[in-house]
Amino acid sequence: MADLPRLPNNSQRIAVIGRTGSGKTQAAVWQLSRRNFLSMPWVVFNFKGDELIDSIPFADHVEVGHIPKRAGIYIVHPLPGQLAEMQSYLWALWGRENVGLFCDEGYMMGDDEAFLACLTQGRSRRIPMIVLTQRPAWISRFVFTESQFYQVFSLTDRRDWKTVSQFIPDDGRMETTVLPEFHSWYYDVGKNKLFVLAPVPSEDEILGSIRKRFEDYAAANRKRVKKI
Repeated sequence: MADLPRLPNNSQRIAVIGRTGSGKTQAAVWQLSRRNFLSMPWVVFNFKGDELIDSIPFADHVEVGHIPKRAGIYIVHPLPGQLAEMQSYLWALWGRENVGLFCDEGYMMGDDEAFLACLTQGRSRRIPMIVLTQRPAWISRFVFTESQFYQVFSLTDRRDWKTVSQFIPDDGRMETTVLPEFHSWYYDVGKNKLFVLAPVPSEDEILGSIRKRFEDYAAANRKRVKKI
């Protein structure tokens, strides 16, 4: 039987890469939909105000600086003038531990020391991460050196392909092969395996899956309370 791709576990990091319109954000939200947001909080930095991210059901929309006390999905909309606040916020999340981070554009994090600390020390502090970028040539190399998985969609700049090729041994296949629309390359660092993935489920299916997980969890807890 042929090997099937693994997905990140609840302590690992994945970089999701692709130009605008390639399917990158939808894939990243699908990755989030499979994570452990019912047992630990996930903070989502929605820099661009992406509509799909803002449509995540049962997510709490919070201000920069909010430290979640309970499990769930928390969406933050940082502003360009909040760099100092963001640094303090990331240090606070780093100190909290046991919190997932979803960054819808890694470039907006820059080379902030707190962001790099989350990347480099995240596994020991139980800080899994999903980091998106459309320009891998512009962001910190730690996004890639600390990722255990990569999902790569279409890119238009050769500098970006060159950056990706430094971390994924593909013999040039990824840049020269034109995949069907919304397909992606998927690389598992631990197994040193490169796969081609078909498109992830539709937006409605992804959001429906998240909604069902929340509703099933709430229903199970109501039953548990009644039994007590």
